[in-house]
Amino acid sequence: MKQLKFGEIDLKIFETREEMGKVAAKEAAEVIKELLSKKEEINCIFAAAPSQNEFLKSLAENKDIDWSRINAYHMDEYIGFEIGDSRSFSGFLNNAIFKKVPFKSVNLLNGLADPEEECKRYGELIKNSHIDIVFMGIGENGHIAFNDPSVANFKDEKIVKVVELEESCRIQQVNDGCFPTIEDVPKKAITLTIPTLLNTDYIFCIVPTINKANAVASALKGEITEKCPASILRITKNVNMYIDEACASKL
Repeated sequence: MKQLKFGEIDLKIFETREEMGKVAAKEAAEVIKELLSKKEEINCIFAAAPSQNEFLKSLAENKDIDWSRINAYHMDEYIGFEIGDSRSFSGFLNNAIFKKVPFKSVNLLNGLADPEEECKRYGELIKNSHIDIVFMGIGENGHIAFNDPSVANFKDEKIVKVVELEESCRIQQVNDGCFPTIEDVPKKAITLTIPTLLNTDYIFCIVPTINKANAVASALKGEITEKCPASILRITKNVNMYIDEACASKL
């Protein structure tokens, strides 16, 4: 393992994504337990993507966490899929962690609801819940959640919003094996905005594979700009990033 610092980001580089996921989960569990030693309950936001597989698997297997004192949220969802649909992010997270451990509550975005009303509903949930930890990835185009460069706003006044997905973002979903063709990928989604994601005490960012190498290099070494939304992490407190050597190949 190699350790580097880019702005506020503490970066750890691992030989394999399996090791990356295990260490990220171990360190996340330590923070969760520390927070629960001081608070009755905590609130965590989770990303849904294959890049999170190893991390979520290891985290869900941790028997030392009192899950009954943790409220779970997720950060984005496709418009047009019902809760639990196998293609939806709620379905992904249900399978990966939400139904594997006994959370106090699991708060899901509904892709079949009226989008603007759902943004208001979920926004109120987030507004009334102090978010302690955000677990996220970075997209091939540098997005965080579904804040693609074309819709990213570092000063967004909204908590949750409707977005149109860039073609590069939709192609990534095919590259990740989530959909057979780009025609199958929805064109619109609901996402937590960038200020919402950053309004937390801790961020754990898990980003494996060569496909993310350019985005991570831009985020860590390029200009801090909405053209690479993840670059904002460099000036955000308490960001822990975990990548594998393939992802680090452009640093």
